[in-house]
Amino acid sequence: MMKRLLKNLGFWILVAMVAGVVVGAVMGEEAKVFAPLGALFIQLIKMLVVPLVAVSIISGAASLGSSRSAGKIGVTSILYILLTTVVSIIIAIVAGAIFKPGAGLSAEGIASIMAHASTEQAATTDLSFWDTVIGMIPANPIRAFAEGNILQIIVFGLFLGFGIAAIKEDKRTKVINGLNYLLEALIWCIGKVMLVAPLGVFGLMAEAMGTFGFDILVKVVNLLWVDLLAVAVMGLLIYPLTVIFLSKVGIKTFFREMMRPQIVAFSTASSMATLPVTMGACDKMGISKQVSGFVVPLGATINMTGNAIYYTLVAMFFAQFYGIELGMAQYVAITVTASLGSIGQAGVPGPTLMVVAVLAAAGIPIEGLPLLYALDRIFDMIRTVLNITGDAACTAVTDRFAKN
Repeated sequence: MMKRLLKNLGFWILVAMVAGVVVGAVMGEEAKVFAPLGALFIQLIKMLVVPLVAVSIISGAASLGSSRSAGKIGVTSILYILLTTVVSIIIAIVAGAIFKPGAGLSAEGIASIMAHASTEQAATTDLSFWDTVIGMIPANPIRAFAEGNILQIIVFGLFLGFGIAAIKEDKRTKVINGLNYLLEALIWCIGKVMLVAPLGVFGLMAEAMGTFGFDILVKVVNLLWVDLLAVAVMGLLIYPLTVIFLSKVGIKTFFREMMRPQIVAFSTASSMATLPVTMGACDKMGISKQVSGFVVPLGATINMTGNAIYYTLVAMFFAQFYGIELGMAQYVAITVTASLGSIGQAGVPGPTLMVVAVLAAAGIPIEGLPLLYALDRIFDMIRTVLNITGDAACTAVTDRFAKN
């Protein structure tokens, strides 16, 4: 038992996460010395994620485009993502209205937190439906690859994949085989990178805890536990219900296989870094590789229910803090903007500047935003766990309907 545990990568990632918290708490600001370990790990992941997503989407679209299941898989996965995103926002609105996380927070508390926060100013952006749609289409696919614009890469990959599916079968088979070989090589590369994940996780956690400490977390404990509650409702009730009633995967199997991806997601705060682990978990659930290779990368980019919950609760948090009464128009604005914002949010860790658009759409002041930058890492880890759980649930549900 102990030998198996010592050989388990997930175990060492968990150990590294705890060690990082302890070292960060003890060393304080000096823990920044470990920051390069985390930066190196994330950089290695970023190096491989763009080609992995591109090849997965092109290969998946090319394989599915020639089958009758292509329409079912595309429609089912996107419909599932849209519906669950709206449900997650409704859950966040209800939780925020009932528990009022922003009520009773003192101005002195906000000032104390802002003193420790980043001084970086976020630019307010107007987010419209058509801006989002047009922004998804790359004017220059090469530039999209160079900039790592995952959403544009997916759109281009879908077009190219379906274009490959339209050519003659003998030519199509050769191209798809070549893409699959390349995909295997990329997955091998990411598997090797994951071997250094414990070091990266240690560096990330030590820096975060050393920089911000425990005191700063206490300042917004209300927002933290309400966010956790909303995430728990979505992750432990809504998603499991869809798996039970809409897929052929057993719920015990689902949670057993998702344990490792959830640990990786929590520690790295990156859906993209967790991508190969999530795909491996789906394979162990008995889900078709054809479906998982298409849906999981898609979900890692546009299935962001954790982000949608976070955006919504942050908007309500600041509205309550400033004593702003939100009407139906404001709630509609929050729902629409949070949906579009979560879909456009990249699956990599970092400050969530898209929340500015949500606040602006509802007419809520953004002066308290430095608070978010101070705590974003903690919330990022929480919402990423929900995001990748949703990716797997979407894949399980889509697989069931694709086979019908």
